[in-house]
Amino acid sequence: MGKSGKLMYLAMVVCLLLLQHKGEAIWLSLPPSGTKCVSEELHNNVVVLADYIIISDDHVHPTPTISARVTSPYGNTLHHKENITHNQFAFTTTEAGNYLACFWADNPGSGSLSVNIEWKTGIAAKDWESVTRKEKIEGVELELRKLEGAVEAIHKNLIYLKSRESEMRSASETTNARVAWFSIMSLGVCILASVLQILYLKQYFQKKKLI
Repeated sequence: MGKSGKLMYLAMVVCLLLLQHKGEAIWLSLPPSGTKCVSEELHNNVVVLADYIIISDDHVHPTPTISARVTSPYGNTLHHKENITHNQFAFTTTEAGNYLACFWADNPGSGSLSVNIEWKTGIAAKDWESVTRKEKIEGVELELRKLEGAVEAIHKNLIYLKSRESEMRSASETTNARVAWFSIMSLGVCILASVLQILYLKQYFQKKKLI
């Protein structure tokens, strides 16, 4: 393999690693009263794994507790816990759309709280240690397996984006057609009203013998 071929291969690997689904560490500052939420748009059959823990900014002991709720795009509750300081949830998506995770303090006014969320989706949520032990793979073979999973995730994501783009284009075309028909109908009504007004005024002036 030449130098240019190696550079191209390296660039492809870097792109795949950047594009694959990855884990994210999120910090949320909870208000004294109210709810704070995070959301992510996901397509079908995506594995989601998350751990969360609260930290009292005022260093109060014992640490105040919070409640958490995770809902699907259609409002189905996937995870709901109360009076906790840390927990985790895992699920596989069955609906495409925005998945919402909301957190709130159990005792309003208990002080400033921060929630650290380790959110993993897709290939990042897979237990590679179990795969390594079960299939006895390591090194380059393991990295290639990860890249294969990343390629599959990217392919599914592209298909999902293509379907969403098609839905949005269809909705835009339908909306444009309806607006065009509404404009034509409005113009027709205005023309008809103008003609009737002219005929009425003409008859009125004729009766008054003004014309």
